[in-house]
Amino acid sequence: MATIQFDLVSPERKLASLEATEIHIPGSEGDFTAMADHAPLLTTLRPGMVKVVAGSVVTEYVVTGGFVEISGTTASVLAEHAIPKSEVTEDTINALVEAAEEAAKGTQGAEKDVADKCVADTKALLALI
Repeated sequence: MATIQFDLVSPERKLASLEATEIHIPGSEGDFTAMADHAPLLTTLRPGMVKVVAGSVVTEYVVTGGFVEISGTTASVLAEHAIPKSEVTEDTINALVEAAEEAAKGTQGAEKDVADKCVADTKALLALI
C-alpha cells in the first residue's frame, strides 16, 4: 500500500516522523483522512485526536490546534500543543480546558463563537481518553 510521510511537531518537541498509510486529522472545518497522493491542502486544526496508521500500528496524539499542510507525498502537522495519547491524563485535559476557557474570556462577536467552540472541542477530548 502507498504511504505518506507524516511529521508532527509542537513548540516543545518533534513527536513523530514516519511513513503512514493514513492519517485522521481534526480539521477546523471538519475531520478528514489524508493518504498517499492527497490533494495539496493547508488548513487549521481544532482540538482533537490525530490518529496515524502505519501498517498494523495505530498511534494517537491529542492536539489543541495549529496547522496541517498536505501535499501528495507529505503531511506536516504543526500543533500548538501535542501529546501522545499514552501520556494524557484527565488532569492534562482539564489543564487544557482551563487554558481554553481563559483564552475565551473577554472575546466578543465572531471571535467569541470561535473561542467557545475551542472550549467545547477541548472538553470533548475527555471522552476520547
